[in-house]
Amino acid sequence: MTPTPQNPVPHRGMITVSIMLATIMQALDTTIANVALPHMQGSLQASQDQITWVLTSYIVAAAITLPLTGWFCGRWGRRRVFLVSVVGFTVASALCGIAGSLVEIVGARLLQGVFGAALVPLSQAVLLDINPREKVGQAMAIWGAGIMIGPILGPLLGGWLTDQLDWRWVFFINLPVGIVAFWGIARYLPESRPKSEKLDVFGFATLSLGIGLLQLFLDRGEQLDWFDSWEIRLEAIGAVVALAFFAVHTWTVQGVSFLNRDLLKDRNFVTGQFFAFIVGIILFATTSLLPNFLQGLMGYPVVYTGAITAPRGVGTMIAMIVVGRLVQRVDVRAIMAVGFGMTAFSLWQMTRFTPDMDSTLIVISGFIQGLGIGFTFVPLSTATFATLPARLRNQGTPIFSLMRNIGSSVGISVVQTLLTEGSGRAHANLAALVSPGNQGLLALPSAMNLDTATGLAVLNAEVTRQATLVAYLDDFCIMMVLTAVTIPLLVLIRRPKKAADGPAEIPH
Repeated sequence: MTPTPQNPVPHRGMITVSIMLATIMQALDTTIANVALPHMQGSLQASQDQITWVLTSYIVAAAITLPLTGWFCGRWGRRRVFLVSVVGFTVASALCGIAGSLVEIVGARLLQGVFGAALVPLSQAVLLDINPREKVGQAMAIWGAGIMIGPILGPLLGGWLTDQLDWRWVFFINLPVGIVAFWGIARYLPESRPKSEKLDVFGFATLSLGIGLLQLFLDRGEQLDWFDSWEIRLEAIGAVVALAFFAVHTWTVQGVSFLNRDLLKDRNFVTGQFFAFIVGIILFATTSLLPNFLQGLMGYPVVYTGAITAPRGVGTMIAMIVVGRLVQRVDVRAIMAVGFGMTAFSLWQMTRFTPDMDSTLIVISGFIQGLGIGFTFVPLSTATFATLPARLRNQGTPIFSLMRNIGSSVGISVVQTLLTEGSGRAHANLAALVSPGNQGLLALPSAMNLDTATGLAVLNAEVTRQATLVAYLDDFCIMMVLTAVTIPLLVLIRRPKKAADGPAEIPH
């Protein structure tokens, strides 16, 4: 029954508060742990490339589980799935907080991703169901604000908790929120069960296996010297074979397939998946690099790191508000071109970072990048789904989120690999310049006296610092080039028109 002003859903306010608490909890966890990564690295005795598994494991698990949300709700009911997700996410958060090793926290983050995947799409679906048509816009504004709290409040709250208490509290903070959200959902949310859909088990299994093996290949390749290791070879072969089986199965299967073949007939939808992948790389790769750069090279305390990275989320929120008014009046391809251009410019600014600068350029470049992401994501969502028939949107939105999440995990792994390799290469190049014949060494401080072991150690530390800076700047440069070369490809998107059977929904 559709709610109306004359026939409202009981306890609509309490339902909204309860489900938004769950949504905010999940949205916060995508960013709150970032600023604490350097502290986790020391506590868990992990290398810089290993600690990024804390991010990628969560993203990959969520990406694999997300497309199953509709099937879970059709089989067990939306309320029950919501409650199980909240409980599982809260318990997994506690396990993250008490983890004593890298293996334990990565396993707990996998569980967080599995249980947290459904929270955002379920909260959106519930708000759409419990509000009458004339209040849907207001409800989506509340939902969007909850989603944006993550990138805005996450770095600030994560930095403060890590500084004042311990990095473990960035996970323990979810416990009271999860308990209150569970109570509210259990008390006020009525049960509903959408039409059940048959699950293509083989398609889901091959896709999940392919994504998992691809992530292992990317995460462990640097440590095991890539194809010199049998493990890496097997993971690469396994990923290719699994994804090939998924593609062939999807193309040839009779009846239901995990990826509906009708989706591939829509040019904008297919093109949108490519751009979603690119946006995922840019969005999360920078987020994973900056905390270590600011705390490790710049020497910023964790609270200050959170404060100067928060404007990025503010920029995204402002851009989304502005673009929401422009998207029906201006060609979305032009808006996206502006967004990609702003993002490329911000990454160019990041290639100008130096160890002795103040935080002004960091704040400005982050804010501009946030604007660019906001100007890109909303019109991309509109263009991707505007021509897609309404009957396919419930199947298309999880695929869109899946591609963005895969881009995020691949981006994080690739930039960390490039950072490690680039640091070693730059160190070798700089060290080659350290010789008695180099007149520049005459101006070194006395602490770097090359005739003493202490002086050599201090000099080596400075060479390492400068080499790491070069590697960071190279990463920013690579992402800038990737963003810039993407702009001409926007011509592949057709100017979106409304689909024949209804207006497009814009996923977030």
